[in-house]
Amino acid sequence: MGEVTRPQPVKLFAGLLTARPSALGEVRGRLEERLGPVDTESGWLDFDYTDYYEPEMGAGLKRVLWGFARLDGPEALVDLKLYTNAVESTVSVGGKRTVNIDPGYLAPSRVVLASTKDFAHRLYLGGGIYGEVTLMYRSGGFQPLPWTYPDYRSEGYQEFFRGLRRVYLRQLAG
Repeated sequence: MGEVTRPQPVKLFAGLLTARPSALGEVRGRLEERLGPVDTESGWLDFDYTDYYEPEMGAGLKRVLWGFARLDGPEALVDLKLYTNAVESTVSVGGKRTVNIDPGYLAPSRVVLASTKDFAHRLYLGGGIYGEVTLMYRSGGFQPLPWTYPDYRSEGYQEFFRGLRRVYLRQLAG
């Protein structure tokens, strides 16, 4: 029989999508209040992979990725997704989001995203939230999976996750 063990802590992050970067000040404050300061940040990344969000959020979407200083257990992803959904609502205008927040976590071997949508490749985590392994760390780099979103396959995202992983591994080493 296998022995039940506690998983090691993970590094929480969020991808923020917006056509209104000025809306992120309040969002950053709320996320840092909950997760600690941002310690890893991407530059602004063009989001031209789909027009899915344009009717709600407008054109010219960009994404920024933030990694947070405090490590937590992987089970924290459920509450984090519920929290980010609430934050999105508070910065909505006329019932439309100004910011889309996609939380996830990084572990040594993978990047996991949270979702409210069920698909065959997602596991139910509780509270209406599903988890998806989006990238695997193998052979010295992050490898996409068949369902990995095109933006997460791009070099800008890969660069962010390589840097986030370096910060995270230093934190684990103490």
